[in-house]
Amino acid sequence: MPSSWFALLRRRRLSLTVLACLLLLLPIGCAKLEQTERELVFRIEPGTAHWFRGLPAGIEDVQLQSPELGADESLHAWWWPAARQDAPALLYLHGSRWNLTGQLFRIEQLHAMGFAVLAVDYRGFGQSRGALPSERSVYQDALIAWQHLTRLQPEADKRFIYGHSLGGAVAVHLAHELAGEDEAAQAAGLIVESSFTNLGDVAAAVTNTSLPVRWLLSQEFDSLSKIADVGIPVLIAHGRDDRYVPARFSEALFEAASEPKQLLLIEGANHNNGLRMAGNSYREALQALGLEIN
Repeated sequence: MPSSWFALLRRRRLSLTVLACLLLLLPIGCAKLEQTERELVFRIEPGTAHWFRGLPAGIEDVQLQSPELGADESLHAWWWPAARQDAPALLYLHGSRWNLTGQLFRIEQLHAMGFAVLAVDYRGFGQSRGALPSERSVYQDALIAWQHLTRLQPEADKRFIYGHSLGGAVAVHLAHELAGEDEAAQAAGLIVESSFTNLGDVAAAVTNTSLPVRWLLSQEFDSLSKIADVGIPVLIAHGRDDRYVPARFSEALFEAASEPKQLLLIEGANHNNGLRMAGNSYREALQALGLEIN
């Protein structure tokens, strides 16, 4: 089950040449084209994921409010405390398509590693209220959730940011923004799984075109230009058998990142099962960065 929109581009054979012509010849339609692009980027599946079987005991429903949100907007999140009161806490940022009900299997795996987990749905996803998301709005939502996590876990050296797929770009942006804040607002580490350098790069790779795709995109999600300056240890993980986002993009992110950093390429893993397939390798990679979970 892909969490990116690029497979949809392949199936529909979206003509980037036609899109370029529309942008050049029909400027009055740019707003509509941007909306269509955002619909393709986020690919929101309404309702509950068909494999969701209910919440495990201990997960709390949370509604997050902020001055950044409008009167008709709110963020829905899950907070799952760890068994240990002093356990590290992790902000979980998901990718496109599936809301929290489609993410539970990965959240369970992170919780089993020893993390307390705060997982948030961006506006427009699941029970979060709001219009179609944009790059700007999901960045805002991640920061609002992070501010809530700092209250749940006030110790900066016990806070982590995790992002999967498109959520990896959101996670990199959040860490980059926090790097300019005081130490009390920052994280101990950043985990990016199954993600990419920027939206233009991966769209060009999937559509196999030499056209300047990035010129046609209003949503950039440019992790490559930010990751060197996040200022915290970085773990980048990717399944070698990922058919949706090639692992070479994580290798490029790793090359651009500053030390301390770890690259975990997971044999036999696809876009979605990296945590399960990695086994103890995830924990060992975090320990190699000097980050202890328990």
